[in-house]
Amino acid sequence: MNSEKVLSFFKEITTVPRESGHEEQIIVYLQKFAADRGLECRTDEAGNVLIVKEAAPGFEDRPAIVLQSHSDMVCEKNEGVEHDFAKDPIRYVIEDGWMIAPDTTLGADCGIGMAAQLALLDSDMPCGKIECLFTVSEETGLDGAMALQPGFFEGKVLLNLDSEDEGEIFVGCAGGLDTTAVFNHTYDPVCEDFELEEVFVKDAMGGHSGDDINKGRANAVQLLGRFLYSILDLDWQLVRIDGGNKRNAIAREAKAVIAAEPDTLDIINERLEVYAADVAEDYGAIETNLNLGYAGYDLAEESAIDEMTAWNLVTALCASPHGVLAMSQEIENFVETSTNLASVKMVEPGMIRIGSSQRSCVTAARRAAAAKMEACFVLAGAVVTHESEYPGWAPAAVSPIRDACVASYKKLFGCEPKVKAIHAGLECGLFTEKFPGLDMVSFGPTLRGVHAPGERLDLASLDKFVALLNDVVVNFK
Repeated sequence: MNSEKVLSFFKEITTVPRESGHEEQIIVYLQKFAADRGLECRTDEAGNVLIVKEAAPGFEDRPAIVLQSHSDMVCEKNEGVEHDFAKDPIRYVIEDGWMIAPDTTLGADCGIGMAAQLALLDSDMPCGKIECLFTVSEETGLDGAMALQPGFFEGKVLLNLDSEDEGEIFVGCAGGLDTTAVFNHTYDPVCEDFELEEVFVKDAMGGHSGDDINKGRANAVQLLGRFLYSILDLDWQLVRIDGGNKRNAIAREAKAVIAAEPDTLDIINERLEVYAADVAEDYGAIETNLNLGYAGYDLAEESAIDEMTAWNLVTALCASPHGVLAMSQEIENFVETSTNLASVKMVEPGMIRIGSSQRSCVTAARRAAAAKMEACFVLAGAVVTHESEYPGWAPAAVSPIRDACVASYKKLFGCEPKVKAIHAGLECGLFTEKFPGLDMVSFGPTLRGVHAPGERLDLASLDKFVALLNDVVVNFK
């Protein structure tokens, strides 16, 4: 198996729709792959797929190794980009050693892990039995991993291929929890002499709400909420609001349609210009393309969100926590607990929904972060619920596969890899509950900008990732 073959399979995968919750086509692709090669293939009720390749002659005494990735992807695109994730292939370019999707997510998270599994299954490498597990809906709550039943695979050693930093071997991760706040509102008529305009925050970097939460990136929903709060002393109406998208992505764009008298709009726009300058000063070193502004709004709107709900919503968005809440006292430079203010959506008439997610490797701290978010919105009159909690993965004191990966990396590249935990969620936490005694590590090539348009894969790191995977699979005893 080589990196060219892995990349070839990944290019095939980019043509198959696989948004979280809609993995039907990628499941069929995997099943056909197995059938074409005469490999054993199982699919459970949730849609998880397991493809098994028996040990090569002379390797029957080797322990079976489970290779695992998730088959879904986060589907995000830049505003104004025409792309239907339900049918369109991902458009990518190769530039300066990177594979990049300029206007959408690339899906290398975790499509490149899938491709490595397929390339290994398609190879004649001499190795023990391998079981390739492809789980569904990881990005929206680890649904596939939660649905796994004991006995679905047999191996006691697992390589998770869902990490994003070559040269780092992960042996622990944060657990997660989603929190949803809902405002039910009535409508007020838009005042007769009011005019409409749109206030927007766009072109923020965004990123992964776990891996990128400590990088100081702007949250568009938070910035919009802060600005709207700053003009609550003026007479205006909130007509529409929309921002962010996926719970596991830092919001890149947010906008609100407001109504006010022309003179008041002039004051609001002056304040926005000052606010934009302040934000540019705060984030200028990181957010080089961040854009805050206003524009005319031509559609006719006869009603606005009722005044009390609008006030409560704006106040809560301004007060809502976002970002790192605590750093680990045991692991240097490791985020222990964080929260992501992910989205605000008018999901149906009379209802506004705010999505957020909380992460921590400490269960009590994760639940405390969710309680903090709940308290913020309950005080503002919202109905708050929690869902999709999943456990963290604590590093094991003894791990033969960890030791084997470290030794292999040092042999191949002449230096020690970093062994660490990750603040992002991995399915390994659930595997520890469902498959006690499972010995696990996670590693992968270098990805940047995951969960956001512009996601990219470092092709040089892919070479090293494939070399490490080959060496571990062939030599682990």
